[in-house]
Amino acid sequence: MKGAHLLLAVSLLALASSFAYASDPSPLQDFCVAINDPKDGVFINGKFCNDPKLAKAEDFFFSGLNMPGNTSNQLGSKVTPVNVEQIPGLNTLGISLARIDFAPYGGLNPPHTHPCATEILVVLEGTLYVGFVTSNPDNRLITKVLYPGDVFVFPVGLIHFQFNVGNTNAIAFAGLGSQNPGVITIAKAVFGSNPSINPDVLTKAFQLDKNVVKYLQSKFWWDNN
Repeated sequence: MKGAHLLLAVSLLALASSFAYASDPSPLQDFCVAINDPKDGVFINGKFCNDPKLAKAEDFFFSGLNMPGNTSNQLGSKVTPVNVEQIPGLNTLGISLARIDFAPYGGLNPPHTHPCATEILVVLEGTLYVGFVTSNPDNRLITKVLYPGDVFVFPVGLIHFQFNVGNTNAIAFAGLGSQNPGVITIAKAVFGSNPSINPDVLTKAFQLDKNVVKYLQSKFWWDNN
């Protein structure tokens, strides 16, 4: 009888486990429109896989993160990504990496989100003021000043930033929980979209004068990635 109870318990746990994992896979791109005829398909959720027998060391290798990024730009920062585009072997593995360089005081990785990944950041050099904003309705700002050796986590999808408040260069490395975490830079996406968002929408959303909105839309929004 005890054996029957044990078998029933195991069966129920297995059933519960199957329900726990019965969810859609996380998207690895902005969208993936379904089609009825697979012969017309071009994209999948991620990358097509090569024959494992043809894999070579170069598929799992990247060189160059020891080189500083060029921070001579409007933001004073440069992100050097290492994701599935740089290392094909990352496909389906769910991780990626980035180096972020900051110019002395004022170097900024501007407010942005990663729609597909949580980020964990470690500071190697310099002093960074970092933070993220929680979702509606609270919109709490959670911030911290980081020094070499400090680590900070930015939850998936939340707006976050890093700002160099020191008078020397700063360097940080970020681990991300997706082979393609995606990035949406808030100001660039809103005011630099192609085509432009109707100014009336942004005027009302941001409670700004329409001329201010048009001015912001006319600016060149730098991409530090």
